[in-house]
Amino acid sequence: MPLPEPPTTYVVGDIHGHRDQLRAALQEAGLVDDAGDWAGRDVALWFLGDFVDRGPDGVGVIDDVMRLGAQASQSAGSVDSVLGNHEVLLLGFHRFGDAADAAGLHSFGLSWLRNGGRRSDQERLTDAHLEWLTTRPAMVHAADHLLMHSDTTHYLEWGGSVEEINATVTGRLTAAEPDLEEWFDLWRNLTSRGSFRHDDGPQQAAALLDTLGGERIVHGHTIIAEWLGVPAQQVTGPVLYAGDRVLGIDAGLFAGGPCLVVPLPYEASASELGQHLAEPRDDH
Repeated sequence: MPLPEPPTTYVVGDIHGHRDQLRAALQEAGLVDDAGDWAGRDVALWFLGDFVDRGPDGVGVIDDVMRLGAQASQSAGSVDSVLGNHEVLLLGFHRFGDAADAAGLHSFGLSWLRNGGRRSDQERLTDAHLEWLTTRPAMVHAADHLLMHSDTTHYLEWGGSVEEINATVTGRLTAAEPDLEEWFDLWRNLTSRGSFRHDDGPQQAAALLDTLGGERIVHGHTIIAEWLGVPAQQVTGPVLYAGDRVLGIDAGLFAGGPCLVVPLPYEASASELGQHLAEPRDDH
């Protein structure tokens, strides 16, 4: 009987500044060596955003991902990321400071503080970081999966295809004269969640996949432990739901959960089915 082929695509969810835990998880998965350098050969590694805030070294995480991307490009592998809502928050505060929206109710500065923003991340941003962050895609196809940060259908407000959505988002972030209201729209939509968690979740997921392509959605953003109503330390793997059309991989690293490095395609083991089928709370 032939041995199964090793996975060639991995995804990692929200890191939120926990650089040491990320390095340890990548080393355990065999994707980096003892020095933290790329060892993944022909593997494609995708991050699902939210590198910064809530943890001690968000810019250090970005540095590592950028460095691994450069190293992987020298082999047959690749390392990249989609855009998370906390990247928009970081960039929005950098661009606009405390400037309020048209209603005078919201600012990136206030939202940044409320969402665990770290001054050290702002102070260490360089032009190279800004150029890289503002050109990350909002979503991508990988291993016949649709990878995106947020579990929301609001992406469709920016276009009817992955290419159109990415063009809209990148265009706003890189515009020579950035528009504060358009940036707030990015922030609000990427902060929304829960489109696939209710009774119509399988239908919502199927409709999104029919429009944008892919067999399964993979997202971060919504913390598995809070959803299931358990401590983050009890989470041992991702959650497959919405008729197995959606995979949530944010294990709540900043709250004490594990840093998950998830192979695609992902199949739940028999021991995990009880957790995956637990009745989620809907209070987040």
